[in-house]
Amino acid sequence: MSNQYIIAHDVGTSSNKAVLIDVTGKVHCSASEVYPSFTPHPNWFEQNPSDYWDAVVKTTRSVMEKSQVLPKDIVAIVYTTQAMGIIPIDKTGMVLRPNITWVDGRAEKQARQIMRKFGGARVFKTMVGIELMGKDVIPKLLWLKQEEPQVYRQTEFILDVNGYLKYKSTGRKVAEWSGACSYGFDLSKKDWLRFFFRAAGIDDRKLPPLVRSVDRIGGLTKEAAGAFGLLEGTPVFGGCDDTQSAAVGSSAVEDGESHIYLGTSAWLGVSAKKEQQFKHAAVCLQAADPEMHIVVGITEAAGSCIKWIADQFYRHEQQDPGIPNIYDHMDKHVEMVPPGSDGLICTPWMLGERCPVSSTTTRATLFNMNHTHTREHLMRSVYEGVAYNLRWILENYRKDFGFTMPVIKVIGGGAQDKQWMQIIADVTQRRIEVLEQPTMAGALGAAMCAAVGLGIYEDFKSIKQLAKIQHQYTPQGDNFPIYDRLFKTYKSIYYSLKKTYTEINSSCN
Repeated sequence: MSNQYIIAHDVGTSSNKAVLIDVTGKVHCSASEVYPSFTPHPNWFEQNPSDYWDAVVKTTRSVMEKSQVLPKDIVAIVYTTQAMGIIPIDKTGMVLRPNITWVDGRAEKQARQIMRKFGGARVFKTMVGIELMGKDVIPKLLWLKQEEPQVYRQTEFILDVNGYLKYKSTGRKVAEWSGACSYGFDLSKKDWLRFFFRAAGIDDRKLPPLVRSVDRIGGLTKEAAGAFGLLEGTPVFGGCDDTQSAAVGSSAVEDGESHIYLGTSAWLGVSAKKEQQFKHAAVCLQAADPEMHIVVGITEAAGSCIKWIADQFYRHEQQDPGIPNIYDHMDKHVEMVPPGSDGLICTPWMLGERCPVSSTTTRATLFNMNHTHTREHLMRSVYEGVAYNLRWILENYRKDFGFTMPVIKVIGGGAQDKQWMQIIADVTQRRIEVLEQPTMAGALGAAMCAAVGLGIYEDFKSIKQLAKIQHQYTPQGDNFPIYDRLFKTYKSIYYSLKKTYTEINSSCN
């Protein structure tokens, strides 16, 4: 069985990572390829779908060349991708415009229009649990209809990133359940929320047929197989969105188990057997496991804030050949700053926020700076700011859903930062567990979808046999009083500045 391999593609916001995994869960090699983003207007964030495909082709060929695995030994291809993509294609399969990505917040006006049809924002929130915002998919579909009517008329189907890659691979135009959740999905009926699309003025015939994560969509077409250097007919499975694959890869797949993903963005996810209501901007989605749900609160900027500091304040060090890893270098400096950053607080809302507060106008703020603060204080305050955001989500989860989450698995690139992990443990007062190869968790979760679909594993709980804990971090009680005090101030910053954020940034939406 060890000579059977799955190629899992983790297609993120800035790059694709192809991972060659055998059916015992061992990672043999990986390859990455970046692609650009475009901001033609303020608050827009687009990418060219052809760049995703080019990256998938290059990285597939790369892992095959590195591993010297034979094409006949590849038993499946599967994708896990960024959510909420909007890629209109016509009947011939031609892409009609760039992808309107999940980061894009152009449709604030359309969000308000839709909510007015339901009696306004307050009534809508009472009915649904959250307000619509300009980053949500249905308002952006209405934007497409209103602002680019020719594209809308020509569109046969709206595909997300995963659906687009499955189409390029197999020729089938479909959407998977977890991806459909980021649009509008009835968790009970396992169908599109057709009434809601129609009420918003969107033609639900433009929504593709639905499939599960474990379904075999088809085999690689002759063209796709040739591009990949694989065999025509190699099975392609439904896969899932990145949040859902991360939950599987973290091994937090049973009722009440939780994980945090720390990458460009961050989220806190909790697996749930029962469907939960949307509350405090946290959403209940279809899990990769067709029998489960996942409650997710997404914070828009996490690792991207750390990268911003590295690019703005550590430029010279990045060019120093004596510093092989800039983040390790920065970490050593952070360790010298006391917990609480001597009163400096950073709210990491560079891109607005989804959870614990939902806003397209909120922005990052440095609060309480004085002449004694250094760049190292700034760095630690960002670590702590993301941790405060996560604690805020944790508090909401306990109040809204009854989740206690005494142990949290952490995955993603940020999980490799030991200082950050200890800060999160101290701020949240939870035990933090970091998996081996935390950056591979999404790909491992996607591969599990294919492995269950192939019948190699009976169910998703089998992931617990494959995921191993590498590090544990326990809360340091001495640090909690200062973090508890600053956390209260952190929340008050948002409420104090909410109106001001809206006044200064609403013109950009």
